[in-house]
Amino acid sequence: MNNIHHELIDFIESGSPFHSFLNIQVLEAKPGFIKLRLPYKPEFGGNMERGILHGGISAMFVDIVAASSLWTHLAPEDKTATIDLRVDYQRPAMLEDLIGEGEVRMLSKSIANVHIKIFSSSTPDTVQAEGRAVFHIKRHQ
Repeated sequence: MNNIHHELIDFIESGSPFHSFLNIQVLEAKPGFIKLRLPYKPEFGGNMERGILHGGISAMFVDIVAASSLWTHLAPEDKTATIDLRVDYQRPAMLEDLIGEGEVRMLSKSIANVHIKIFSSSTPDTVQAEGRAVFHIKRHQ
């Protein structure tokens, strides 16, 4: 994974108890872009009758993908905080793995804007949800 520090990959995949529980996997990473997989868990079910995930799962994944794509530009000791997070649901997510792609669209010394797309794994060409996130960055001196 080009020019991406291994500490970042390790953190995304297992650096926190929550990430470990989710079993998130890095599929691709380069400066300003990341592609992650969120493996399906039965606990993610929303409307089981309709066979769809809970919408909160998609929103949570949008936040993780957004922050992870931003971290591809940062040093391990830099800090970030989400200022704003928006999720636009376009269709239901099925009871299966989710794929998320995040792209940093604007990066300054202290603010970043990230665009996120979420797909169900069986329909990788159909966006399930889109997100936008704004972050505050505190760079290590």
